[in-house]
Formats: sequence, C-alpha cells, structure tokens
Amino acid sequence: MTWRKKLFDIIETESRSFSSKTYDMCMLFFIIISLVPLAFREQYELFYWFDYISVSIFIIDYLLRWLTADYKLPNRPKWQAFLLYPFTVFAIIDLLSILPSFLVLNKALKMFRITRLAKILRVFKFIRYSKNVQILFRVLRRESRILLTVFWLAVVYIFMTALIMFNVEESDMFADFFDALYWATTTLTTVGYGDICPTTDVGRVISMLSAIMGVAVIALPSGVITASYLDELREMKEKEDILDS
Repeated sequence: MTWRKKLFDIIETESRSFSSKTYDMCMLFFIIISLVPLAFREQYELFYWFDYISVSIFIIDYLLRWLTADYKLPNRPKWQAFLLYPFTVFAIIDLLSILPSFLVLNKALKMFRITRLAKILRVFKFIRYSKNVQILFRVLRRESRILLTVFWLAVVYIFMTALIMFNVEESDMFADFFDALYWATTTLTTVGYGDICPTTDVGRVISMLSAIMGVAVIALPSGVITASYLDELREMKEKEDILDS
C-alpha cells in the first residue's frame, strides 16, 4: 500500500480506523471554532486566531484530498481525476469556505459583508465528517421520488388554497396574492404566525382544513424518512458484521 493510499484511508470518512476517526473529530473541532465568531457582532483578536488556524487546517485538508483524488475518483484516469476533483461538490464547498478568509477578498467585499455570510458555508463541511448526516443524505436520495411527490402535492395544495382564500377574503389582510400564498404556506406547515388570518367564517373553515391537511403532509415524509433511515442503519450493521466475521 502506497503512502497516498494510506493517506486517503485516513482522510476518508468511510474508513473505520482509529486514525481516520481522530482526523474526522479534529476537523469537526476546527469547523466549530471557525463558526464561533459568526455568533458575535463584535470581533475580538482571539476570533482572528480562530480563523487563521482553522483556515490553515482547511487548506491542508483541501490539498491532501486533491493529492489523493485518483482514489476518490477511481473510475477516471489518474490525470483526469486530479483535473476534475476541484469541480466536485465537496471540493467547491471546501474552496468557498476557505476563500472568504483571505485578506484581499475581505477588503474587496467588506462593505457588502459577503465574507461573513460566505463563511456560513463551512456548516456544509459537517456533511463530509458526520456519518449520521451522510446516512440521512443517502436516505433522502433513496426516497427522492416519494418525497418529491409529497413536495409537489404540498405546492399544488398551497396554490389552490391561496387562490380560494384570496377570492373568499376581501379584507385588508389579503392585500395581494402573495399574502395569500404566505398565509397558505404558514398554515399548511402548521406554523401560523398570526400576522395574516381570515376574518370570515368561510375563510376560517378553509384555514382549519388547511391546518389539518398540513399535519398529514408533514407526517407522510417523516414516516418515510424514519423507516428508510432504520433500513439504512440495519444494512450498515449487516455490512459491519460481515467485515468483522
């Protein structure tokens, strides 16, 4: 086994070795400390050290992953894997989480506060190092057809109830159709902020039906995701048992 293959086994989350788990925990720690300054309005000197250290680690991680890109993309020729890796989803997220910390970019975009906002992209780095999040994404990919059907069902229902409410209610609460869409969305999701509400009896009946429908729409994907998540955990446990035996 070459040193690059050993390095790839360490930095990849799929590996179950102690060194790989330690690497993931360290990366999660640096991601967390890099996000701490975003929770404060005032920026202290300690926060700048947090940023410098975490970004340095992110750069090293990015280069190491690029260095082992041929193992990440085994179906590609080696030269093509190195060329294509910077354009993969996680590589783009890694790069975008690094760039805002460079002084030149900070000076150019400081007035728009884009750098502060762009650093929030580091949250997505959790996906790479969190095994549970990766399982959830596999579940969403597996059940994408059902979830997409439920999504479009919700969109159609929101649009229909918004049209009905907009034509039934003639009060100032629904000044335009967007207000009706906003009301229909918050009602279907059972949020109901109360800033926009029907005043007629017919409107209130529609609102009650929409709220009941919202419970059903939310419960359906929750059950699908839970069942599929348990199936994924069971399959992983079976694979681990096979590898251990």
